[in-house]
Amino acid sequence: MTGIERIRQAFEQGHSAFMPYSVLGYPTRQASLDVVKSVVEAGADLLELGVPFSDPLADGPTIQAATQKSLENGTTLKDCLAMTRDLRVQGVETPALLMGYINPILAYGMEQFVADAAESGVDGFIVPDLPPEEAAEFESLCVAHGLALVYLLAPTSTPERIKLVAEKSKGFIYLVSLTGVTGARSEVSSGLKEFVSRVRATTDTPLAVGFGIGNGQQARTVAELADGVIVGSALVKRAAESPQAVRELAEELRHALN
Repeated sequence: MTGIERIRQAFEQGHSAFMPYSVLGYPTRQASLDVVKSVVEAGADLLELGVPFSDPLADGPTIQAATQKSLENGTTLKDCLAMTRDLRVQGVETPALLMGYINPILAYGMEQFVADAAESGVDGFIVPDLPPEEAAEFESLCVAHGLALVYLLAPTSTPERIKLVAEKSKGFIYLVSLTGVTGARSEVSSGLKEFVSRVRATTDTPLAVGFGIGNGQQARTVAELADGVIVGSALVKRAAESPQAVRELAEELRHALN
């Protein structure tokens, strides 16, 4: 089964898919693996594994601080592939997407990176600073290995942009629930329902919503609108405490989505 197929399957469970985000290498290499295993045990349907980068444009203060700590720990893109491979060896079968920026991928070598990612058990990629207009080479490499390349849409996206992303995005489309950077908010954006409806009118590809979701109540609200719920900053904040603290919030979120 290809990575794209595994990701699509995660949206066919009869409930909104739960997709937790964690930073590889934070707070330490081993702790980050323990965090991922804790969200898997809590019932994650998909994993978004964050690759640390020095200039994470889409991320708010919580994730920026975590990725900075991971970089200080010496985490490289190669390490992130090795950690993904370790998770697979340790029995984690949940579909996993690497979320990272394009510069480290270019430095690694695009063709080698996609081949190594496939060999490491990666199912797909989220690259926020790689627009579909500039992604032809990366896209074709992903297709050759059966891996998903997921694009993002924001509430400000034009009808033309929505149509392009709907054609290009594989596995699912990542809907950014609000304008701005990642980070838990006190309430779900009031314009989310209209935004999801606009995208839904263009495509039947699964839609997963991220940015600003931090508790079970918010997750349930989003799940009524979308096929998947992505939670990052709130879980990363817990990762500073312990994998158990992460698991408790992950269980709350999973319960809310069932």
